[in-house]
Amino acid sequence: MPYRCTLSRTILLLGALTTALATPATAQRTQKPVLHGKDWMAITGKPLGATAGAMMFLKGGNAVDAAAAMLGATATMWDVLGWGGETQALIYNPGTGKVIGINALGVAPTGATPEFFHERDMDIPPAYGPLAAVTPGTPGGLMVMVAEYGRLSLAEVLAPSIDMARGYPIEAQAADALEREKERLAGWPYSKEIFLPHFGEERAAPSPGEIFVQEDLARTLEKLVEAEAEALAAGASRKEAIMAAYDRFYRGDIAEEFVRGSQEQGGLHTMEDLDSWQVHLEEPVTTSYKGIDVYKLTTWVQGPVLLQALNILEGLDVAAMGYNSTRYIHAVYQAMNLAFADRDFYYGDPYYPPEEPIAGLLSKDYAAARAAEIDWEENNPDVLPGDPYPFQNGTNPFLHLIETWNAEPVATPDPSGMSPDEAFYAGTTSIQAADADGWVVSITPSGGWIPAVIAGRTGIGMSQRMQSFVLDERAGPYNVVEPGKRPRATLTPSLALKDGKPFLSFAVQGGDGQDQNLLQFFLNVVEFDMNVQQAAEAANFNSYQMRSSFGAHESQPGRLLLNDGVSAWVRAELREMGYDLTFSARTSGPINAIFFDAVTGTMWGGSSNHGEDYGIAW
Repeated sequence: MPYRCTLSRTILLLGALTTALATPATAQRTQKPVLHGKDWMAITGKPLGATAGAMMFLKGGNAVDAAAAMLGATATMWDVLGWGGETQALIYNPGTGKVIGINALGVAPTGATPEFFHERDMDIPPAYGPLAAVTPGTPGGLMVMVAEYGRLSLAEVLAPSIDMARGYPIEAQAADALEREKERLAGWPYSKEIFLPHFGEERAAPSPGEIFVQEDLARTLEKLVEAEAEALAAGASRKEAIMAAYDRFYRGDIAEEFVRGSQEQGGLHTMEDLDSWQVHLEEPVTTSYKGIDVYKLTTWVQGPVLLQALNILEGLDVAAMGYNSTRYIHAVYQAMNLAFADRDFYYGDPYYPPEEPIAGLLSKDYAAARAAEIDWEENNPDVLPGDPYPFQNGTNPFLHLIETWNAEPVATPDPSGMSPDEAFYAGTTSIQAADADGWVVSITPSGGWIPAVIAGRTGIGMSQRMQSFVLDERAGPYNVVEPGKRPRATLTPSLALKDGKPFLSFAVQGGDGQDQNLLQFFLNVVEFDMNVQQAAEAANFNSYQMRSSFGAHESQPGRLLLNDGVSAWVRAELREMGYDLTFSARTSGPINAIFFDAVTGTMWGGSSNHGEDYGIAW
């Protein structure tokens, strides 16, 4: 490793001292206990959501049914997502031994062109409102997963969501978010009616624990169940009946009301947009890290960035650096810088040209070339995207844009949008489920979060994902907005197999922080011998050097979020290396994960102490 000067030798010695003084990972206490299960496990962002998953197992459902029920419940609870958002999933099928990708991300509607937004003096699509919305993806993703891989009926899977939509005691997180956003919500008539039941009073939103009723959403979900029942009565198979419900949502009366409600409030959605949208069943991308096969969704999300970072780090002796030593933090930060620079430039919708150079990006030789660029003395604030094309025998059509990459100004922010820190960690939830038959599901759904525009009488809150597009190829030639195209999203579930069997299922909420925290979680387990709960609570760190996927797509080179527990001498060394440090008591995510113990044949669940995430097992 090319340490060169006195500072580096000091880092080496102090890093070793840090390692020697640190409590061994296996001895660390956790705030939450490990969750143990033999038959099944369900983990998600809220206790009520986890209960919905458990209910499916008790009905005889599998992990796919449980995951879908948790998805519906958390969307109904507005757990930083809603029904009009998007769903991204990885599913391990024990019958085939394969991992399947579920692409249920919405697309830009008709008329959503760079010219449309520029004519309205926008450098980026807005963060909120009807023009921020892609087509809804979560309903379609849920129904396709259940139809293809579940056991239960749609009626059974949606029963908890319908029950909650008819009225449930709202949790403080959502209730207080509604109150904070009441001025914005009041400007959208259907949102005002649903979210602000006490409008005109000092507190317009429901209070924590108050029964929150969403009659329009309940009716929409009941219509899906009706469509399934009618199809079954007419002789349809289970799968055909669920897809009849799918058709009612995207081509029938639900679609008509969604489009009407969107257009009434200034949105661009058309019936053709919903009719032509589809869920894609995909082959994920993968890399091997020291014999462990890690699977991610491809370039329509940021998932491959974790694989790229693992490829870079595989050539280093990570364990010898010491957990959260200066050397370790610097190495991981720099690896992430290189991988995220490629994300910001090369990732986009693989179903639209230009074709992303994913083979080159995931090449081990490309990773070695990128690792050779690391400056071991200080942070490099000017990291550029690399050139993966030679590693897949191609020619890069956009080299001229890389030359001026760091000279390009960021977009002018929407004054009504999120702050940079809010944008960086723009929320979602995560869902993990597994069963004794071997089905494993990892989901990171999002979109349609508070404050959402409700589309007419559907009760469906529209997505805010349009803001993840760019309007100029100089800001990312693969991710320029176009009708029918998916924006490159942050949402990034993860699965890992060892010896062809499930090893880890893991996901986290938090925008551009997701694959940073997942990378460190994985290293915590594999390199530092932490159990799944220790790894989920561990003191991670976050870089802000990549371009934010939200808001004005800002970059903050050298900014580094550390856990409060990082030692004074590590802080001093990092400052000498050019890092701008900020601190937080909890920096884990929150991460939800399942570890599959090959020795005992049981499941170990981890649910971070960072938020309100919760798991149930049997």
